[in-house]
Amino acid sequence: MLQLAKSMEELISQSITINPNDPRKQQLEELERQKSFIDQKSLSQVRGELYCGLGFLIIQTIAFMRLTFWELSWDVMEPICFFVTSFHFALAYMFFIKTSKEPTFEGYFQRRFKTKQRKLMEAYGFDLRKYNELCEAFYPTRVSVISGFQGLNRGENSNVCL
Repeated sequence: MLQLAKSMEELISQSITINPNDPRKQQLEELERQKSFIDQKSLSQVRGELYCGLGFLIIQTIAFMRLTFWELSWDVMEPICFFVTSFHFALAYMFFIKTSKEPTFEGYFQRRFKTKQRKLMEAYGFDLRKYNELCEAFYPTRVSVISGFQGLNRGENSNVCL
């Protein structure tokens, strides 16, 4: 029965022609441009965070190498390295507990992107509810994802309904 209702809804929405001069279409295009700008800014900020994390790990590795082979010895550095590694594992586990996502680079990227995107949408006054309504009106076959993050693959066009 549900499938029949969805099929009927799709047929009805396809049969309704939308006026190309509809002012809502221009409003949707403006919101899509604004969302694209916000997504690109979010992407660049998250990439900056990831590069800072990479820099930290490189500096940490170089410092441990210096301490191990020139300043101290392996006998001193072994427990330090163990505890630092344990701390990194505890941070990853804490990320999993807090977000219910795998503590992978992709999981971290998605989480940070979604957070940055939400904050920038608030800062720029982006009306997400209006955007979703217009998407449903003009793109009835598109799946609307109101609260989730769906597949921005670092550079893909992200003009999809949220």
